[in-house]
Amino acid sequence: MPLPTPAWTAVIPLRAGSKGLPSKNIRPLAGKPLYRHAVDQALQAGASRVVITTDIPEVLWAELPTQVTLVERPPELAGDTVPMAPVLQHALHTADCHGTVVLLQATSPLRLPSDIEAALAVFAGGYFELVMSVTSADRGVLKWGTLRGNRFQPLSDPAYCFANRQSLPPVVRPNGALYVLNAERFVASGSFVSERIGVVEMPAERSQDIDSLDDFERCEAALEAAHRE
Repeated sequence: MPLPTPAWTAVIPLRAGSKGLPSKNIRPLAGKPLYRHAVDQALQAGASRVVITTDIPEVLWAELPTQVTLVERPPELAGDTVPMAPVLQHALHTADCHGTVVLLQATSPLRLPSDIEAALAVFAGGYFELVMSVTSADRGVLKWGTLRGNRFQPLSDPAYCFANRQSLPPVVRPNGALYVLNAERFVASGSFVSERIGVVEMPAERSQDIDSLDDFERCEAALEAAHRE
């Protein structure tokens, strides 16, 4: 018989402020608030617990499944320049999270429960300290560089700058949809940085991130089309 899947916790960060699309996290998307898609995906993928860290009153007062724990985010962690690491560290510590944790961004509603399950399977292998979702990107970025005064500094192998684009190795980029990590390690380090990062690849059509009304409408159309199939 297969071994039972260890219990894991989903963490969903929700911030009230959004310059691109105000109140986007609670805006109705295909019949329910945007953030509820992440909650439902986590539960469908088998989360034993879902922790929401937020400063949004409508979420803090909402009727949610019994598996959901709400963490009120302090103002100093709710600004638009605050990085995710201290927000997650605060949520894990406050909610007393242990073991495997999956960070789910609410702004990636086209993610599937199977994407979460695939990432958990990679993490369960025990080699990687972090597993994140990625999607294919233009390999031409390997030709790019930064400027040091008037000096060109290649981002990677200098030979790539002068290679034919077709001969360059495939490139992927983080799509922000999900990250799998260990709670104790993250609380201690407060950082996503690691030399051992594994990936699960998601197709571009499921890697859309909502930052604007156009993004929102595009995701809604995709969800409605999927429900009709």
